[in-house]
Amino acid sequence: RMLLTGGLKSLLPHVLRRIIRFNRLSISNTSGMAEGYKQANVVILHKSLADDFEKFCHANNGPLPLLYRSKPGDWKCPSLSSDSDIRTDCPQYRVYEHGAFTGSVKSLKEYSEQLKDMVTFYLGCSFSFEKAIQNAGIPIRNVEQECNVSMYKVTVPCYSISTFCCNLVVTMRPIPEGKLEAAVLATSELKEAHGAPIHIGDPGLLGIQDLSKPDYGDPVHLHPGDIPVFWACGVTGVEAVINCRSPLAFTHSPGCMFITDLKNDSVTVGSSREVPQVYCISQDPLHYSMVSAEAAQKIKNLENLIGIDPGERGIIHLHRPDELLKACLAISHARSVLITTGFPTHFSYEPPEENDGPPGALAIAAMLQALEKDVAIVTDQRAMDLNKKIIDDAVQLGILKRPVPLLSYRRENADSALIFLCENGNPGRPRFDHLIAIERAGMAADGNYYNARKVNIKHLVDPIDDLFLAAQTIPGVTTTGVGDGGNELGMGKVKEAVKKHIKNGDIIACDVEADFTVVAGVSNWGGYAIACALYILSTCEIHDRYLRKAVGFPQLLKMVWLSALPSVTKEEKLLKALVQHGVRSGKTASLEMEVDGLPFYDTHSLMIEKLLQEVQQ
Repeated sequence: RMLLTGGLKSLLPHVLRRIIRFNRLSISNTSGMAEGYKQANVVILHKSLADDFEKFCHANNGPLPLLYRSKPGDWKCPSLSSDSDIRTDCPQYRVYEHGAFTGSVKSLKEYSEQLKDMVTFYLGCSFSFEKAIQNAGIPIRNVEQECNVSMYKVTVPCYSISTFCCNLVVTMRPIPEGKLEAAVLATSELKEAHGAPIHIGDPGLLGIQDLSKPDYGDPVHLHPGDIPVFWACGVTGVEAVINCRSPLAFTHSPGCMFITDLKNDSVTVGSSREVPQVYCISQDPLHYSMVSAEAAQKIKNLENLIGIDPGERGIIHLHRPDELLKACLAISHARSVLITTGFPTHFSYEPPEENDGPPGALAIAAMLQALEKDVAIVTDQRAMDLNKKIIDDAVQLGILKRPVPLLSYRRENADSALIFLCENGNPGRPRFDHLIAIERAGMAADGNYYNARKVNIKHLVDPIDDLFLAAQTIPGVTTTGVGDGGNELGMGKVKEAVKKHIKNGDIIACDVEADFTVVAGVSNWGGYAIACALYILSTCEIHDRYLRKAVGFPQLLKMVWLSALPSVTKEEKLLKALVQHGVRSGKTASLEMEVDGLPFYDTHSLMIEKLLQEVQQ
């Protein structure tokens, strides 16, 4: 054991391979050995399967970064090591016959005849990045605890090629919360050692029921404050071998790697485009997301653009940094999104709606459709016909690809909201992952709904706030509120600032909070900014890889996404359609104002142009 903790760390690879070859020591795994050198997973298959397996590796290069493919019957790998023999140089091997594991062996020499028709694949391994993590001042818990790393089969399918199809296998390393970004930075450029993590946070999101029961390797104990961080793992290749059921195949035993002579060169990250950043997007379940520094900065710029205050209401005091970014990261991870809008501020007219809200809501819906997410809109029962007409217009005008399902909500009993949001009211089966309210009347502390002039409009508003309150109790459902005055649904998160800084705030402030609040000078701008930010995230390589868990290929639908972005033309057409349906402007006071020397309504076009400029830089 002393030799392992001291000696084997610093031994050169060719010396270690000789020790393993002649079985001089009982070595249970190679984690922590030959520090700074690349280690490899090994898969040995019949030559007739080799081309398909190579394609499978390229299609899933997160778990299966290919270091070398041998010729049939070749036991050496000259580009990885000077004097190796794959039959003897892993501490232990597994034998598979027709997909069944038939035993572990220390050497494959007895199979030399069969090996003449077999091809060896050497695949990158996460043990290779352990030194880089330690150099960043981060403990490697499994090395501390003198055990193998934990490996788990997860519910993420790999991209299938011919008979090779399986789910992803991951390794888990506990990382102190304050060191998450450092761990990501240390590994992100080491592509041949699986690169950046594919998931940070709750193991249940990968379908892992119990961290103390790994499928391969040993359980690793988390210290207080540690977060489980998951990397794609080369043992995915073992699962592929099992599922292809070839008559005979060999792999390394998980944790018993082939040690190469290649050094892990210290990689310097090129530009901010490639620097990953980590943000927490959910507490229950705990979930972090990843984005490039460049994309994050663009989205922060969008947030600053929409934060100007044309109505001089004092909304600058409601602004919280990075809310747009975190909201859009959460939306990006969602599969199904529910949007609500509608502020009946013109209570004595029919319809009482204002034209701030619907255009922003439809801009978000259009981008969600382009990203192939499910999207629905919930609104007041009395406004169903109006909203149906607006949605039909949006389809005709080319803003939406197809109609968005329109729903209404009625409170019949205490469980109504849960039943609306979840299948059979079961919080374990939510219908939506994310709720967005944009310029939606929000309930005040006294249970009423007020416009900016503190007129109570409760008789015109259905209690859609119930859905946002219920969402707080459903794990995995996050919410966003977009507003420009503090009386909108979701603004409860900043209600103290609303009461202090916004006119009539002590009465009108919305009491219901969202997880994220996007504050804009005009709520529609917030909707346009969300659509633009989702586009930026979808074209960010670091975020895309994290979303697809480093399996399969990047989605290259840039033209589809581009055509879904908001535009001046789209907004003008939609506002005209709203006028035809009798919808008035909500910002009557603003019509006389000038912003940057322009009449207020020209500033809308200018805002859209500025947001698009930021996206396309």
